[in-house]
Amino acid sequence: MKKSLFRPLHDRVVVRRIEADDRSAGGVIIPDTALEKPQQGEVVAVGSGSVSESGAVRPLDVQAGDRVLFGKWSGTEVTLDGEEFLIMRESDLLAVVGLPGRPGTGSGGPGGE
Repeated sequence: MKKSLFRPLHDRVVVRRIEADDRSAGGVIIPDTALEKPQQGEVVAVGSGSVSESGAVRPLDVQAGDRVLFGKWSGTEVTLDGEEFLIMRESDLLAVVGLPGRPGTGSGGPGGE
């Protein structure tokens, strides 16, 4: 996505779905009508963070470029500049997937293996 003129508010993130493969593990081609929407995506933009009761802003744990997993019915689908995205709260994200050098993403850093 080219440089955009929008930023999600507070603890929301904008995610672009990563398209699933249309073939099964055995090589059978799955028709479009039988494919489920992918539950994995790339974070495109993040808000400034959540605001606590004391007024302090807690930055988000994800950043643009992270690959994330999210629930099947998470987020709101929107079309921006002719491209489809999901806007969801950070709490709707389930995991960050395999980023080298990022703790807890399976890269061997603290919390990751």
